[in-house]
Amino acid sequence: MTKKQQNILKTINIGGVPEHFNLAWYLTLKNGEYKTEGINLRWKDYFGGTGAMNKGLREGEIDMAVILTEGIIKDIIEGNPSKIVQTFVESPLIWGIHVANDSNYNTIQDLKGTKAAISRYGSGSHLMAFINAENNNWNLETDLNFEVIKNLDGAVEGLTNGIADYFMWEKFTTKPIVDEGIFRRIANCPTPWPCFVIAVNNNFLKANRDEVKTILDIINTTTQEFKYIPSIDHTIANRYDQKLEDVQEWLSLTEWSQSPIDEMTINTVQNKLLELDIISEKFEYSQLVEKLK
Repeated sequence: MTKKQQNILKTINIGGVPEHFNLAWYLTLKNGEYKTEGINLRWKDYFGGTGAMNKGLREGEIDMAVILTEGIIKDIIEGNPSKIVQTFVESPLIWGIHVANDSNYNTIQDLKGTKAAISRYGSGSHLMAFINAENNNWNLETDLNFEVIKNLDGAVEGLTNGIADYFMWEKFTTKPIVDEGIFRRIANCPTPWPCFVIAVNNNFLKANRDEVKTILDIINTTTQEFKYIPSIDHTIANRYDQKLEDVQEWLSLTEWSQSPIDEMTINTVQNKLLELDIISEKFEYSQLVEKLK
């Protein structure tokens, strides 16, 4: 590609967590598939997860995000000027509930009234603590306490030093920390809806609708075939420091989507967030979702 050609590429910034769910983005970027279509797609890793990405969308640091469904819905209702354009991962996210390996906590009931480590308020780890509490009939006002730890490294430090008591994060991402004997996973808590969506800043979407459609077409082609890429399990295991059998289990449980998020799912998420007093009102489907096709 000549320097002149590089100059006419449209730069688009996208963010996501540096986890195996997003390997398809890395592969398409590595193959130069967006540049072929005149797009300089720049990926930013968000180690702080959903809360940090919402901030990035609000402040214009990124134009697009691959983000937790419940987290972006909450933030749009609270003023994030963005819309969901598509479901990215259709299957639930399996949140592991982790404690320090040498702690005295052995069951979920042991954690009632203790302190949950969360990356930030409004993050997935924050919202899922409410879901877990409700699943176990806890009192949401008296049995939930939080300590902000920013990211996974912060959680390791927080639980090890007793600053917080438990931490909810994606089961397979934290599995190497469990295998090392730093964390102990005492239970799982799946999301009651598809876990990841693609969201786009409204002003950016209005001005770059065709480019966003092109990006979705490229990533969707890859996610449709993702599980069938030769030795993809070995690639993931090596890149994310995972055991091969864990990767194979994760692949068997994970389904990507190439479709818009449906109204029933949007309502399910909002009803649950409203019930848990995490949001104060419900939005219309069209206020949260933009269909591009």
